[in-house]
Amino acid sequence: MNDKNLEPMWRADETEAHGTVNHRTPTAPSELAPLLSSAFGFASFRPHQEAVCKAATLGADVLLVMPTGAGKSLCYQLPGIARGGTTLVVSPLIALMEDQATKLAALGFATARIHSGRDRESSRRACADYLGGRLDFLFIAPERLAVVGFPEMLAKRRPALIAVDEAHCISHWGHDFRPEYRMLGERLPILRPAPIVALTATATPMVQDDIVRQLGIADAQRFIHGFRRTNIAIEAIEMSPSERRPAIVKLLRESERRPAIVYAPTRKEAEALAATLAPQFASAAYHAGMRAPDRERIQAAFARGETEVVVATVAFGMGIDKADVRTVVHTALPGSIEAYYQEIGRAGRDGLPSRALLMHSFVDRRTHEYFHGRDYPELAVMDRLFAACAATPEPKEALRLRLAEDPELAAPDVLDKALEKLWIHGGALVDFEENVRAGSTAWRAAFQAQRDHKLASLIGMARWAEASTCRMLGLVGHFGDQEDSGQPCGVCDACAPDACIARTFHAPSASENSAIDRILGALRAVDGQATGRLFRELSDDTSLDRRSFEHLLGGLVRSGSVRLAQAAFEKDGKRIEFQRAHLTDAGRRVTTARVTIERARTGKKTERKRVPPKARGSRPTSGATAVTPDVSRIADALRAWRLEEARHARVPAFRILTDRVLTAIASARPESIDQLLDVHGMGVHGATKYGEPIVGIVRAAREGQ
Repeated sequence: MNDKNLEPMWRADETEAHGTVNHRTPTAPSELAPLLSSAFGFASFRPHQEAVCKAATLGADVLLVMPTGAGKSLCYQLPGIARGGTTLVVSPLIALMEDQATKLAALGFATARIHSGRDRESSRRACADYLGGRLDFLFIAPERLAVVGFPEMLAKRRPALIAVDEAHCISHWGHDFRPEYRMLGERLPILRPAPIVALTATATPMVQDDIVRQLGIADAQRFIHGFRRTNIAIEAIEMSPSERRPAIVKLLRESERRPAIVYAPTRKEAEALAATLAPQFASAAYHAGMRAPDRERIQAAFARGETEVVVATVAFGMGIDKADVRTVVHTALPGSIEAYYQEIGRAGRDGLPSRALLMHSFVDRRTHEYFHGRDYPELAVMDRLFAACAATPEPKEALRLRLAEDPELAAPDVLDKALEKLWIHGGALVDFEENVRAGSTAWRAAFQAQRDHKLASLIGMARWAEASTCRMLGLVGHFGDQEDSGQPCGVCDACAPDACIARTFHAPSASENSAIDRILGALRAVDGQATGRLFRELSDDTSLDRRSFEHLLGGLVRSGSVRLAQAAFEKDGKRIEFQRAHLTDAGRRVTTARVTIERARTGKKTERKRVPPKARGSRPTSGATAVTPDVSRIADALRAWRLEEARHARVPAFRILTDRVLTAIASARPESIDQLLDVHGMGVHGATKYGEPIVGIVRAAREGQ
């Protein structure tokens, strides 16, 4: 649906639409349990739901952070029904919006959606039904609130409750930040005094603070619960890429470890690994590049138990809600703890014992660092771009020509990435036609803070993987769970090393025992030493390498003799984090600690190589494509369409499609959305939102229409 078609929708008065007004009687908070049963068919609340529902029903603003599968949606749906009137749900994910609306409609609730995938007539009818009071739930995409007059239309009949789903998207510090979400704080006040319920499955304390600040709900009641999964045993093992595939085959041979989901970093690796597993047991790859019917078939087979292992790319949301997944394997380091936690949450939803295994190495971290550098250019590069922006608007191509002598900014994809970041942080003003002019000088601090935060998220993920302390306790602490016990989980590789399925341990040799005694002695002399300094002190006159030292230190941590604490210092304006080693009371008493050492694996010493300029797993860059009349005609048609979409959405054209992706589409000439997904740089979100018009434009241009 185009925004230009929205204007007539809210001019209809309440008498124009069909149907009867929904006079739902408000329900008292004390009557929520009977309403839960009669309206939703649930006999009782799940943990933490009742307190949240009561607060929202009474009109309090709420921030709810609970894991996927914990029942967050009910915490706005039940209060919305209890309060009477219409609940307005703002959601950035069309697929999630459609799924929730379908489920609510099946329960008998009146629902409607307004987003880019809906046609003009459907959206017009939704607006009329909203104004007529005939809806229980209205789902809208956040960019709808940027359309002139749309918030005012909603304000003509204020909602009973406002739900902001995937609320972490509003924060620069969130793992899936969406610039269009930032407008919510400005647009929602006109719809008050309806309470706001902000929901997310992944928000650290810093992101939580930013959410309530951005939404203007500083006094919101916070409910941060349920992050401890007592039935998932987590295990992380350092392993070279060449070792991972055989290890996965070996561990999944045990039938009790299946069904399983294996996350692979690339489509190619997903397909290769699925092919390797297939002769052993029913396995299939699952990623965005596959045809939709094939994805649906594999998903259905997995849900029925006919396929035992699905190998999926981490970049693609599988949408599989299967209760009996026994094992989740990551074959490479995820980019953040938030992403990792969401993915392991697919294991053991039936409450039975399950396991999450992470295979990682230094090369994984370097790959992430490569892509981080591409997506967040160095500050010096951004400074040059800002300095090149003129005081008056000029076409982006004019800016590109003036930057032709700058090798770091000359490439189209680099300029688009840098310009997008500059635009997000206010350093450049870009209209829908991609006319660029200089913006505020205040962009610098915000960009640098976000760049540093993204890198810190990666470092934090790597540090968590390399830790020797309780895995689940580290995850729970990361999210700031309010009511967690703070006790070790008892089942992860740090708490129960004997139960590991991939990591192996051994008693220390005589030379390792000598090194352990020296570590303890050094800490007795000077407790709280930085681990780097401690290693250098011990390695002066021995052959102890850093990896062996870390294994010994990890053994001391597992034995309870040593604890590690995070520390940091400032250098050249940057925060440098490191770890300090402290003796515990038990460590002070022992003369020789009883420890187990992780058994060394092959291939580790070759891991610390620099990633080549083209990161491992990235697609090869093709050579220049010949610009034929056919390709040129398609590209021109796509540019015209992109300009129109950008004008309606009031965003720069590169937010719709970058120049590089547009050119790639014109060259590939996809005939279906599945083929469109094969175009490098075309993600699932973009294909879902714009796939049909793009394919239609390509088809029409090829036919010379």
